[in-house]
Amino acid sequence: MTATLAHIWRHPLKGLGSEAIQSVELDPDQAVVGDRHWALLNTEAEDTDLWQPRRNFLQVASGPRLAALTAETTAQGIRLTHPEREPLEMKPETDGQALGAWIGDLWPENRPGPARLVKAPVQGMTDVEYSSVSIGNLASLRALSQKAGVDIDMRRFRINLWLDGLAPWEEIDLLQRAIILGTATLSPVEPIERCRAPDANPANGARDIGMLRLLEDGWDTRNFGVYFKVKTAGTARIGDALG
Repeated sequence: MTATLAHIWRHPLKGLGSEAIQSVELDPDQAVVGDRHWALLNTEAEDTDLWQPRRNFLQVASGPRLAALTAETTAQGIRLTHPEREPLEMKPETDGQALGAWIGDLWPENRPGPARLVKAPVQGMTDVEYSSVSIGNLASLRALSQKAGVDIDMRRFRINLWLDGLAPWEEIDLLQRAIILGTATLSPVEPIERCRAPDANPANGARDIGMLRLLEDGWDTRNFGVYFKVKTAGTARIGDALG
């Protein structure tokens, strides 16, 4: 069976919602174009637009209720939804304070609160300090779901590209070579080590799975998914075969 690109996810705001899309531009400098393009600094972070580690932003690992956010790119900006909020239509260039107010008590009061919405450097404000594309394997997700005894929503992992048609955990083998998706060529980097963010359910923001323990008990690892870099720019679309 030929592996194909089954899902594409983009995250316009780091840690704050995700959107499913049908195609994506991949670029050596920007990686997934439009992904993690903005990020909401907390009050303990350095006030800069340069890359900073995850702990300096509002994000799901520290605020699990944020997992239930969705973020849709629109002609006007970004539309955010959450089960406990009325939708917010915002322009990132001007509405950072409105975003912080809208989040409100979805963010834990014992954590540093929102400070400023910053535009990410060219490679996006991902969790690693290089232009990265995250890739997941639906067969591995099914194996993890079977171990958990419940269907695990792929959105928990905030992965960009999901492949179907591989064997469980075969994504690790992909790190041995360059791959082609659509018209883009990608070079392997490393596995993705996980934090507590995937514990939170995107349906309601509740921490209901101990994902690290599940991975360690089942496969003696904390890794899920793999990082690639874009070697040659191109467009990837759902249904594209893995080359």
